[in-house]
Amino acid sequence: MGAVGSVDVELEVMVALRKFLGGDAVVRDEVDNNLANELPTVQVQVAGGDDDGIRLDRPFVDIDVYHSTRGDAIALADRIRGWVLTQLRGSTTDNAVFGRTGTISRPAVRPYENTALRRVGATYEIYCHPVS
Repeated sequence: MGAVGSVDVELEVMVALRKFLGGDAVVRDEVDNNLANELPTVQVQVAGGDDDGIRLDRPFVDIDVYHSTRGDAIALADRIRGWVLTQLRGSTTDNAVFGRTGTISRPAVRPYENTALRRVGATYEIYCHPVS
């Protein structure tokens, strides 16, 4: 557990996303030099947000999809967006309860310096709090 009332949102979203994808993609918080050999890869990173100072977190979460083609990256990002907006909302992990979820920036192609793969990312606001 992090600061007062918070959960490790990156970790908990990754846990839930791995379960949802069931091995269809590598899900991680950082990418490395082996990225082209681990496609598709989904990167989860907290990109700001706020909290109520007690137990409710409202982080902005970037979810980037790296894939071999633009179409495949867009399709996987859209699948993840559907999951965030319907299945993640109201779900729990061992450490977190997810409440309201919303799209800050819908899936869009984002630049990436390696032209051998494509990156599509979105930003979500995910309300969450610790289980206990």
